[in-house]
Amino acid sequence: MRLNNKVIIVTGSTTGIGKAIAERAVAEGAKVVVHGLEPDWAVDLLGELGEENAVSLIGDLADEATAARLVDLAVSRFGRLDAVVNNAAIVASSNLESTDTVFLEKLLRVNTIAPFLLIKAALPYLGEARGCVLNIGSVNAWSGEPNLLAYSISKGGLMTMTRNLGDALFRDHGVKVNQINPGWVLTETEIQRKKEHGLSDNWYEDLPAMYAPAKRILLPREIAAAAVFWLSDESGPVSGQVMELEQYPMIGRNAPKDSSTIH
Repeated sequence: MRLNNKVIIVTGSTTGIGKAIAERAVAEGAKVVVHGLEPDWAVDLLGELGEENAVSLIGDLADEATAARLVDLAVSRFGRLDAVVNNAAIVASSNLESTDTVFLEKLLRVNTIAPFLLIKAALPYLGEARGCVLNIGSVNAWSGEPNLLAYSISKGGLMTMTRNLGDALFRDHGVKVNQINPGWVLTETEIQRKKEHGLSDNWYEDLPAMYAPAKRILLPREIAAAAVFWLSDESGPVSGQVMELEQYPMIGRNAPKDSSTIH
């Protein structure tokens, strides 16, 4: 087992990519702190993972106290902390005209500042374990789509933080910090979001080649498979790196004006 006996916090793990990472981590021998905003989903996931392998915390990452609560729960339940996966994020459409200060600050608080706070709270334990941080970003960090301005800004900030701390924390504490930038992923929330944009119930079965040369988009379990490498000892001393997971080598987006196509 590649993550045997490691204790890992995964934010935003009651659904989507975070859930897939939590499931894969437990399958690889880890103990996991599940986090989200949906109590019922957390209960269902704990039932799947087993209470001996996972514990959950429901809390808003916009609340600064949530980071410390997650760390305290991991250590009190499992006795240590080896890794943090900063996966939780708000995905919301906006452009220059529709983005005001309140909206931008809301996305930054959850998508960029919350990961910073969790890393800071976890650092004493991660340093003791010579552990790691894995940030889940987005290919939109490089420039972003026209209608994902605030989201792209927040993910750009996260990527810079990964590069910066990947050097500083590894040098001073032996803690690695890396990042995965997924492209378009078929999560439960993405399916619903596109339906709300007016697409059909099975919109993901007929996608333009520009966005899906493989005739489909990425699955959460495929992101989770990559996450295991970064969370395991297999990644060695590599730190401060960003892995792009998309179907084609495209930095940024030149999306059409139809917002239903954004991801």
